[in-house]
Amino acid sequence: MNERLTGKRILIVGGARGIGADLAQRAAKAGAEVTVAARSGGARSGGAQLKGEAQIDVTDETTIERAAASLGAFDHVVSTASAHHDVPVADLEPDKIQATFAAKVVGPLLLAKHFASGMPEGGSFLFFSGIVGWRPKPGTVVKGTANAALAALVTHLSVELAPLRVNAIAPGITDSGTWDGLPDERRRALYDGAAAASLTGRVGTLDDVGDAALWLLGAGWVTGETVHVDGGSRHR
Repeated sequence: MNERLTGKRILIVGGARGIGADLAQRAAKAGAEVTVAARSGGARSGGAQLKGEAQIDVTDETTIERAAASLGAFDHVVSTASAHHDVPVADLEPDKIQATFAAKVVGPLLLAKHFASGMPEGGSFLFFSGIVGWRPKPGTVVKGTANAALAALVTHLSVELAPLRVNAIAPGITDSGTWDGLPDERRRALYDGAAAASLTGRVGTLDDVGDAALWLLGAGWVTGETVHVDGGSRHR
């Protein structure tokens, strides 16, 4: 499937770290012309030949509009942007609730608003949801609801923007660097718990998520779908 990305222009919003950065490297190695966008405007290439860098903050429409005007048309637009507000309901803060939905729901809508008109036939959007949208637990009501809302948004956008394709990936707990800031013991406990909750008996890897993402970018007859890359964890 990777040959389908040769020469394609791909914008990856949130490509400065984690899953986004890994996907940028994979897409570039598959022959795509990759532009990475981050809130600060700079991203390290990590050794791959990236086409360029851009500054996009999905919570600020002016940055999206400016980028769309200056960068030109893309074949595929990807966003891994997120903002977490993982607290009990009693401790919720309205501005942080809004920031979570701005990153996960409003941001994708605005990316579609400003980039869809320039995309060619066969173009697509790929957004990132997460397992918590289907596996509720205390303290994650905001993130879980935003992730589930993104799955609904993907379905509606796929109809609105057809024949452009719109899909999402919902990863489970993945060893992507997201949890590296935790103390070792806490991180091991998180991974052990996630592995036990998985039907495959392990946590996810960047390979798991990256392979699914590259496939979706080239899968010309798949749209309106949220692909769960979680080792079956949501079925436990």
